Amino acid sequence: MPRYSEAAHFRAYNNLHILFANFKFISYLCKRDYNDMGVTFDNTEKKFVFDFEHDGAEDIVSLTGDGYQVEAFGKCFYYGYEFSDQTESSVRTAFIKYVKFTEALQNTPDLTNFIKKAVDNLHKKINLYNFDLVVMPESSSKVNQYMLRYIYRFAQPTLYKMTLVKALPSNISFDMKAYEKQYLDDILENGMPRYSEAAKEQAKSSINAMLEMIHQKDYFTIAKDVKKSKLRPYIMNFLRFESEEERELCTMIRQQNVLVIDDVTTSGSTLNEVLRTLRILNEDNEITIFSLIGRKDLMADSY
Repeated sequence: MPRYSEAAHFRAYNNLHILFANFKFISYLCKRDYNDMGVTFDNTEKKFVFDFEHDGAEDIVSLTGDGYQVEAFGKCFYYGYEFSDQTESSVRTAFIKYVKFTEALQNTPDLTNFIKKAVDNLHKKINLYNFDLVVMPESSSKVNQYMLRYIYRFAQPTLYKMTLVKALPSNISFDMKAYEKQYLDDILENGMPRYSEAAKEQAKSSINAMLEMIHQKDYFTIAKDVKKSKLRPYIMNFLRFESEEERELCTMIRQQNVLVIDDVTTSGSTLNEVLRTLRILNEDNEITIFSLIGRKDLMADSY
């Protein structure tokens, strides 16, 4: 006689079917919670619409999933969101301004959840508890401070914070040698130089004139004062340690995990300057970079 009746077979099959369906549903929820998130632009209402449960073809910006770790600056670089290739430049600019300069950030749930979602995603990838020091550039935006406060929810109690502040505009310089080597001395496929000697001299003269204007300012902002994005990665010495004590502390750090955070990375110039300022760190420290909004082709405008 068979051990199990047809009814028992049916019940077992039905239970397995239910179990498998539940497993698929739970997997879907986990995946959705990890990756699904999008922002669209309502052209009629002229406002941004956040959807924290779905992503779609009309999204202007989306949460990045696995595989969006980029080797930039010779360090591990993560970013929370990326713009769609179809997003118009004017919409990108408007969204960045909305994220960075909304006055009542803490009272704007869409923006705070937008930030939290990205940090949650980062924590799943790198475990923020493992970090000993967070470094961020001074910014008029409130996003970095909010990100830092949220990071402290996952971090060890001894996590140390360091802010690199703006240097005097008169101290700002331009890495002309690197710019010449990587841009002005470019060679075409036919072996001919891209720029004539006269064009090179004109470009250098224009850069020097820009520097003179910067040196006369009371306050420097790279996005406003350096209009050409291809020049921004070569601007130097616009950040400094807040105090001599922090600089000395930085020289003594050994075998620590350092997290550098910034709100938006387009040309990479600010993060590049942060890393230049941190070059006094011993090489046995591990530096990881995180930006709320970034791009895969980072530094592409530099060449």
